Amino acid sequence: MNRFSISISIVLALSANTIFAKSTAPYLDDTLPIEQRVDDALSRMTTAEKIAIIHAQSKFGSPGVKRLGIPEVWTDDGPHGVRPEVLWDEWDQAGWTNDSCVAFPALTALAATWNPEMSRIYGVAVGEEARYRNKQMLLGPGINIYRTPLNGRNFEYMGEDPYLASKMVVPYIQGLQSNGVSACVKHYCLNNQEVNRHTTNVLIDDRTLYEIYLPAFKAAVQEGGAWAIMGAYNLYKDQHLCHNQYTLNDILKKEWGFDGVVVSDWGGTHDTDQAIANGLDMEFGSWTDGLANGASNAYDNYYLAQPYFQKIVNGEVGTDELDDKARRVLRLIMRTAMDRNRPWGSMLSPEHYDAARQIGNEGIVLLKNDGAVLPISGAPKRILVVGENAVKMMTVGGGSSSLKVQREVSPLDGLRASAPAGCQVDWVRGYVGDVGGEYNGVTTGQDLRESRSEQELVDEAVAEAKNADYVIFVGGLNKAAHQDCEDSDRAGLELPYAQDALIEALAKANPNLVVVNISGNAVAMPWVNKVPAIVQAWFLGSEAGNSIADVLYGAVNPSGKLPFTFPQRLSDVGAHSFGEKAYPGIPRNDGSNILDEEYTEGIYVGYRWADKQKLKPLFPFGHGLSYTTFAYGKITADKNEMGADDQITFTIPVTNTGSRPGSEIVQLYITDKKCSVDRPVKELKGFAKVSLAPGETKDVTITIGKDELSYFDAAAHQWVAEPGEFIAHAAASATDIKSSATFKLK
Repeated sequence: MNRFSISISIVLALSANTIFAKSTAPYLDDTLPIEQRVDDALSRMTTAEKIAIIHAQSKFGSPGVKRLGIPEVWTDDGPHGVRPEVLWDEWDQAGWTNDSCVAFPALTALAATWNPEMSRIYGVAVGEEARYRNKQMLLGPGINIYRTPLNGRNFEYMGEDPYLASKMVVPYIQGLQSNGVSACVKHYCLNNQEVNRHTTNVLIDDRTLYEIYLPAFKAAVQEGGAWAIMGAYNLYKDQHLCHNQYTLNDILKKEWGFDGVVVSDWGGTHDTDQAIANGLDMEFGSWTDGLANGASNAYDNYYLAQPYFQKIVNGEVGTDELDDKARRVLRLIMRTAMDRNRPWGSMLSPEHYDAARQIGNEGIVLLKNDGAVLPISGAPKRILVVGENAVKMMTVGGGSSSLKVQREVSPLDGLRASAPAGCQVDWVRGYVGDVGGEYNGVTTGQDLRESRSEQELVDEAVAEAKNADYVIFVGGLNKAAHQDCEDSDRAGLELPYAQDALIEALAKANPNLVVVNISGNAVAMPWVNKVPAIVQAWFLGSEAGNSIADVLYGAVNPSGKLPFTFPQRLSDVGAHSFGEKAYPGIPRNDGSNILDEEYTEGIYVGYRWADKQKLKPLFPFGHGLSYTTFAYGKITADKNEMGADDQITFTIPVTNTGSRPGSEIVQLYITDKKCSVDRPVKELKGFAKVSLAPGETKDVTITIGKDELSYFDAAAHQWVAEPGEFIAHAAASATDIKSSATFKLK
C-alpha cells in the first residue's frame, strides 16, 4: 500500500470527475483575505484530497495537496524547545546533525516568573527556532491544571490557578504565532494525571469544569487566538476527549468560536464515527491505531483515513463534516506555510540563550533564607556541591518534551564558572538516582554508573561538607519514569533515592547548607526546619547552571513566586482526600478497562482547598522571597462601589526597604462576602510585577471588572456576579495578606 496516497481501490470507487476534478483558473492572490483563499482551495479539492489532509502521513507530518500547490503540515513537539527529527514512522532519531536546539525552561518555571512579558519573550524565541526548522505547528504550550503533585507531567504546565495560567499562556501563543508557527495548546482538557491516561473517565460538575479547568483554554482561544488545540487522552462523559461532542463541538467551537484545528494526541483517536461527528479535525498517531504496534506506515488505516472515505463511498455519512475539517486545515496552512510574509526564524542564536537564561533567572524561587545564607558572600575558599542533579543532563527524557540540545550548562559547571575569585568548587555525588541517559535515540553521553554503596556516598559527602565554607545540595526529581515524566505518575510526595537522609546528615555537618530542589512538582521536606536556605530551581533547560549560579551568587535577585502550593503532606491535597474514587479512579465492573474518577474536591484545588480546610502549606501558592525586603502600603480603590459594566482600580504602594534592587509580585485576591453558592475564601484575580531600587516606592495598580467577581451558574449555564460586598486583598502570597479593602457591586 502506498503510504503517500489514498489506496487505489478507494480511488476507483469514486467517479473520475470527483477524484480528479480539474481547475485551470489561476490560484487566488495570496493578498486576498484568508477565508476567500480557503473557499477557493476547498472548491477545487476532491473528496480524496480532503480526506488526505486531515490525517498524518508520517510521525509528525500530514500531506498537503500537491496538485494545487498546497504544502504539507509539519508539526513537532514542544513546548520547551523543538524536538529533533525522527524517522518517518519511528520515534527514534533520523540521524540529522543540524537539529539541535536551545532548551528553554519548563513551563512551571515560566509560570513562576508571574511575568507575561517573559511569556511573550519565550513564545517568540521558541517560535523562531520552530520557524527556522520549517515547522508549521509546535505542540504546546501545556496548560492543564495542577490538581495533584503526583502528576508526572506537571512540569509541562502552568500551575494550579486558572487565572495565572490564563494570563501567562496568552502572550506565549501570540509570540509563537508571530513567527507564522501555530501553537497547539494542550491537553484539552481534564488531563490532570498520567496514570491510566487512556482509560480514565472524569466525573466533574459543570461549575468546576468552567471555573477551574477551562479558563486557560478559553483565554488561549479568545485572547491568544490559538490556531490549534490538542485533545486529551482521557475520557469525559464516556467519550474520549479527542472526539468529544461536549468539549469540542459545544464548548470549543460553538461557545468560544474557535476557528482553528483540533488535533488528536498521538494515538488519542478511537472510533471513526465519533471522530467524524465529535469535533476532531486532524488525526495523528503511531503505527496502526496509535496505541498498539501494528502495520508500519499504516496511515491510510487511521480512523479519519480509509474508514472515513469508505463510509462516504457507501453513503453512510455525508461530507459536511469533512468540508468543515478540511476548511480548518486549509485555514491553518494559509496562516502558516502559505503565509509568504512570515519571518524566516533563527536557531541557536545568542538571543535565544539569553532569553532562556533570563526566564530561568526570573523563575527561580527562593523558598527559605534564614540567616541570610544567600546570596553566597564574603570570600569563601571552598564550596562543596553535592548531588547527582548537579551534573545530570535534564533536557533528555521525560517524554515528548525530551530534547537534543546544542549545549546544557549543568548546575556544577555554572557554579564553577561564576565562583568568587580564589574559591574552589568541588563536587561529590551523595546519592545515586537515574543512571540512564537515553530517550528515543538521543543520548546524554554521560556515564553515571556507580559502584559505591549508599552509605559510602553519604559518608564521603558528610566528611567533605565539614571542610567547606558552603554546601550546596542539588537534588530533587529527574525525568525518569514515576518522577517528572510523561506516561507515569509519582509514587508519593517524598524525595526519591534516600535524599532526605542525606540532607539531614549534611545539615548536621555544615550550618551553611543550601538545598537546590530541581523538579516540576512539589516535594515533601521533612528537614525543612533544619536547613537554612532552600531554592526551587525547576528544569531550566540549556542555561540551567548559569541561572542557578546567577541567583546563588547574587548576580540576580530572585523574584519568582510559586505557581502551585507545596503541601505539608499528600493528604493535604483535595484530590487525595476522598480515596481512590478521586485519584487515581476506580475500575468499572462492566468488563471494560475504563476507570471512573470523580473530582470530588470540586472547585477547591490548590490554595482554595488549603483555605477551605484551614491547612498550613509547606510553602503557599504565590510564595517567593528576595534578597531585599518590601513594605506594602494600604490598598485603596478609586471607588467603593461599581456597576455591572464598570471597573474598579486598586492601588497598592510598595517600597523596597532593603539595600538591593529587587522585584516584587503583588497579588490581588478577591473574597465574596456573601453569595447564594459556596465560594472559595479568596481567589487570585490580578497580579503585577514591580521593580524597585533601594528606598524606592511605586504605586502598583490592578484593575478588575465584573468577570473577576463572577462564578459559573451551572443551572443557568452562564457566569453570574451577584450584587453585594466583596473584599480585595493585596498580598505577597496566598497566606501573606498585607491589607484589604471592601467594595460593593451594585
